[in-house]
Amino acid sequence: MSRLLIAERSSLVRWVAGIVGSEPAAEDVAQNLYLRVQGIEDHPPIVNKRSFLFRLASNLALDHLRVTRRHDELFAGDVDASHVGSAEPSAETRLLDQEKVRRIAAIVETMPLRCRQVFLLIKIDGLSVTETAARLGISQDMVRKHIRHALQLCHQALIGDGPA
Repeated sequence: MSRLLIAERSSLVRWVAGIVGSEPAAEDVAQNLYLRVQGIEDHPPIVNKRSFLFRLASNLALDHLRVTRRHDELFAGDVDASHVGSAEPSAETRLLDQEKVRRIAAIVETMPLRCRQVFLLIKIDGLSVTETAARLGISQDMVRKHIRHALQLCHQALIGDGPA
């Protein structure tokens, strides 16, 4: 039976594709057919093996369609998302974030000039340490010291130890 399946494979795939509507799905069915044929004993002998093979392929194709339709019914269409949380932050979270931004802005205003410049170039403008050093005409080590100091000040402001 396996030899016949191998010989008739392309005809079977075309036949099944006509039933299921796509060649990739027909290939899946053909694979299932191959597995199914491995378990079939030829006792008593099957008189028309080719007809039997095409009937088995048709049955598997119809099973595939039923499973696909059932899957589509279960998982397609309008989804009730009322129990799913929103990706938007809550009003409380927004207020807390606004307070954090206000505290950071206040602390940035009190930073020494060079420290503020380094902070803004790195955190707001997105420059690298090297680019910041070149723009301000200072060493990379000095840029790192300024950013470290600025971040410490911001951290203190956020935990409540700094000016608000």
